[in-house]
Amino acid sequence: MRAWTSPEIPALPVTGPEVAVHDTATGALVSVTPEGPARMYVCGITPYDATHLGHAATYVGFDLLNRAWRNAGHEVRYVQNVTDVDDPLLERATKVGTDWTELAERETELFRQDMTALRVLAPDHYIGAVESIPLVLDLIERLQAAGAIYRVEDDLYMSVTADPAFGEESGWDRETMLRIYPERGGDVDRPGKKDPLDCVVWRGEREGEPSWPSQFGPGRPGWHVECTAIALEHLGGAFDVQGGGSDLVFPHHEMCAGHAQVAEPGTPFARTYVHAGMVAYDGEKMSKSRGNLVFVSALRNSDVDPMAIRLALLRHHYRADWEWTDAELWDAVDTLADWRRALALGAGAPAAPVVAEVLAALAADLDAPRAVAAVDRWVRATLGTDGLADTSDPDAALAMIAVLDAALGLTV
Repeated sequence: MRAWTSPEIPALPVTGPEVAVHDTATGALVSVTPEGPARMYVCGITPYDATHLGHAATYVGFDLLNRAWRNAGHEVRYVQNVTDVDDPLLERATKVGTDWTELAERETELFRQDMTALRVLAPDHYIGAVESIPLVLDLIERLQAAGAIYRVEDDLYMSVTADPAFGEESGWDRETMLRIYPERGGDVDRPGKKDPLDCVVWRGEREGEPSWPSQFGPGRPGWHVECTAIALEHLGGAFDVQGGGSDLVFPHHEMCAGHAQVAEPGTPFARTYVHAGMVAYDGEKMSKSRGNLVFVSALRNSDVDPMAIRLALLRHHYRADWEWTDAELWDAVDTLADWRRALALGAGAPAAPVVAEVLAALAADLDAPRAVAAVDRWVRATLGTDGLADTSDPDAALAMIAVLDAALGLTV
């Protein structure tokens, strides 16, 4: 599947610090200093609606990690999927009376446009669920050889107990898993399952639904096995970061880890599990089911500067849960205007300490609010809003423009 085109990133004259991020599995801040290229998998969209700001916050957050690694001198191998066949997509296509493939293609293209506008670096491998079916079938065969697969009618399930480490990624107890699983697509009450938490890896053919031939009978992939197969194919086991929103901690990332660790015993799926917070609107988490969505494309089509959208997102730590308001957007618009006034002067307050602070902030668990605050202080000093203007560094604007782009993804 075609990704979008990445923007050019300016090379900085200094190297950023090694990066540390919060690992969900251990609850600790851990260094992610890769051996060879940094390897990251971030779960992609199910393309049945446009990109909302919750999506944007997640992908901008992991874009900061991509950039921080690069600024620390590492190559990055980045993989993302698109779940272009799944129940929510099929249900939406039926509801609006359109072909499911056309809906998936249209919304995936809109996502590409949104990511381009927000200057998110594109993945090296952008893989749809449909094109990953051969990988999924190979992985199911490996799970079957390990004795972890069983059949319920025409569906295949994996036994979660086949992975001795099941539960270590989320840290959740069984009671919590059983309570949350049905809310996130789990069929805990289905007769014939060995364990209520077992998940489907191959969904047998249903009337009126798309299916593909396989050695297990016609059907389509389960959700979790899709990501596992793609990640193992393009990154291998024990890759550096598995990323996504915090709503993927369980069941999705727990199940992905289970599949991989049964298929490759003794090798963890990922070394670190990193999760972005949820964005609310009108008092509730932004979600398609609630309908309280603010779409990136709608803001762009109303002539809002995409850099103002990105800046508004950067003012919140990627792990924080927070609520979007229109006031935040308009404040970001005003802030960008101030930054551009300062940069237009050419000379400004000394830039080197600010560059170092921005890089250090992003290396410390992607602390974008701290980085933005450092830039704000430089702007105030340069414009003289806190007293006399400081234009003692003749090359300040050039240095600031470079770090804003390379580290924060902002063009100003």
